[in-house]
Amino acid sequence: MAPSASPAIATTVHRAVPTQPTKFKHPLDPLTPDEINAVSLAIRLYTTANTPIKAVRFITCTLIPPPKKAVLAALGIPLTPGGQPEAPTPIVRKAESDFLDVVDGGTYNAILSFEDGTWNVDTCGLVAEGSEPQISPEELAFCEHVVRRDPTVQALAKEVGVLPEQIYADGWAIGYDDRFPKHTRLQQAFVFARYSEHENLYAHPLDFVVVIDSLAEKVMQIDFPPIYKRAKDGSAELSVSSTEPYALSEDSFTESKRERIPPPVRSFDFLPDLLQSDPTHKPRDDIKPLHVLQPEGVSFSMDGNVLEWQKWKMHIGFSHREGVALSTITYNDDGEIRPIMYRLSLAEMVVPYGAPEFPHPRKFAFDSGEYGMGTMANELSLGCDCLGQIHYLPGSYVTHSGTPFIIKNAICIHEEDAGVLWKHTDYRPGGRHQTVRSRRLVISMVCTLANYEYIWNYYFYQDGNIEVEIRLTGILQVYVAGQDEPNPYGVTVAPNINAHNHQHLFSVRVDPMIDGLYNTVVEYDTVPLSAPTGSKENFAGNGFVVKEKVLKSQVQDGARDFDWARERRWRITNSGRTHESSGKAASYAIMMKGGVLPLLAHTDSWVARRASFAHKTLWVVRDKEGVDGSRMWPSGKYVPQTREEPEDSVGRWVKNGNGSIENEDIVLYLTVGTTHIPRPEDWPVMPVEHLNLLFKPNNFFTKNPSMDVPGTNDSMSKPAFNGANGANGTNGACCSY
Repeated sequence: MAPSASPAIATTVHRAVPTQPTKFKHPLDPLTPDEINAVSLAIRLYTTANTPIKAVRFITCTLIPPPKKAVLAALGIPLTPGGQPEAPTPIVRKAESDFLDVVDGGTYNAILSFEDGTWNVDTCGLVAEGSEPQISPEELAFCEHVVRRDPTVQALAKEVGVLPEQIYADGWAIGYDDRFPKHTRLQQAFVFARYSEHENLYAHPLDFVVVIDSLAEKVMQIDFPPIYKRAKDGSAELSVSSTEPYALSEDSFTESKRERIPPPVRSFDFLPDLLQSDPTHKPRDDIKPLHVLQPEGVSFSMDGNVLEWQKWKMHIGFSHREGVALSTITYNDDGEIRPIMYRLSLAEMVVPYGAPEFPHPRKFAFDSGEYGMGTMANELSLGCDCLGQIHYLPGSYVTHSGTPFIIKNAICIHEEDAGVLWKHTDYRPGGRHQTVRSRRLVISMVCTLANYEYIWNYYFYQDGNIEVEIRLTGILQVYVAGQDEPNPYGVTVAPNINAHNHQHLFSVRVDPMIDGLYNTVVEYDTVPLSAPTGSKENFAGNGFVVKEKVLKSQVQDGARDFDWARERRWRITNSGRTHESSGKAASYAIMMKGGVLPLLAHTDSWVARRASFAHKTLWVVRDKEGVDGSRMWPSGKYVPQTREEPEDSVGRWVKNGNGSIENEDIVLYLTVGTTHIPRPEDWPVMPVEHLNLLFKPNNFFTKNPSMDVPGTNDSMSKPAFNGANGANGTNGACCSY
């Protein structure tokens, strides 16, 4: 593979230096750049001495977390309510790497241990055929080079007025295409024209899709989608009789029964300097500055990757696949350190598109499992992505050569005002009132997946709430539309620009430890009383009750649907600790109603077979720790080019599982998402869309845990207009009297 420049998200490429890896500060600290170098070197030495492999291409290199009990013992966190921590045991630092045999093909997985100052290979072997590790940023970038230099692509582009140097391509995983052998490492490429440097290339989509072999570095196939025409009855009619793929032996353009469509040439830019050439664009000039000031500094502290803020304490990790991963989350409840979550992160996501004509059904990207959120994380900018006084943490991942990319400011940590925390006014004459404002801690990351951006915000509140917010922005994935072409499966957002309908479904992994490692999920349905109006039991007809169901069996209870009619909720509980007044088990409730989303594809569709997590709102499985860690990935460890539901996926874990999920070490997978029917207002760059998931204490605290938060008399707050409505006369008088 030809050398390529670092992606825009990377700060630098770390070069190996002859230093001894230092001892980790926290057992879950991610691999350092020096450790990544040392691990890749150990693998090279091993493969040279013990295998016929002649050339290696590294794809992943990551920490294997130590066993949970060992981590909790090292941190002094008990396994049971009120119990004593277990005695610490030695922790061996372990790593895992996936790499490719560049000459003979095949994917290898190696597990290593760091002992006596050296990384040693414990195991190294081929993974199963059809198992491909994620597509690296270098492969995605090189896909564009392969497409641009191909003579057939150049000729096709020339036919619609595009020069070779104007050809650009977004590499994607192939999705599903059984016309090709399982062992071929494939990408599909969506092709665009770029007529000047830095302009919005998505404004100029071309009318064909390219498939490349990533290892052989050559074009394998060029697919032309059919087009729609207006039938006599006004309906949309496809130019071919079937939506199934064309045989590889056939000419795709001939089979599509259509004419070529040149790319639209109108610019739709978003960079300020390029917008200056647009006579219709006038920047707003009525926005006054708004500053976030903390004259006494921040209220959180950092010790390496360990954060403490307002009774919260947690470890902030980074991996090539999840990006941000929060671990060992505890809360100081009046001196008692109470564990809440062992790990919280994004485990998987899928973006299925809704157009049925081939090759558009191949568009269903598993953005985490196929590319990696960590490898796509942005270098965050002070004053742009995060406002106020900011602390950043870096992220690192391995390159093909074994050296790491470093994203210097991958994770942003800061505080925000979050409105009113609580308030009450005694309305009687002479009554007093109290207002307390909420402060929240924000841990965030921004990832660019080709055209789309995802913003991941983890919020921690003073009342014990934990919120996961996903914001979606960026540019729509588009295809060229013919003049006046009907668009039954999308929206023509700009002249000759077709944006297909699609969904975004996310699987959030929750490894709970509510007051200890052994938890239970209880399902709560709120239903009207069955007794009719006028009855002795329900004379006024207003009664409703909460019915509880303890999820006990992994097979029978491990996959749950949301029920709107029953206002269904779930709580993660610890039966070993009950509230002094309610008598109910300490718990955290899962509030996810606003993000519940059904997968719209058929259950036997290409995407549904691979994304089993999307079939249910909640999955509960008993964790099973192995040599490579816990149960992690709901669509399997190796996602690219799978054709069926993998054995190591959440659907299989539930179907093939046995035993109890009651009072066990359990893991939850929560499915949330949004259906995106594009609109012109989403073009050329989409305003953010929000998805929220809340974890709320329920019978966990004795009372409102934020009663000790003082009211804020903010001396910096002033009337907006001098002399008018002067804030009740004095600063702070409205907060408490």
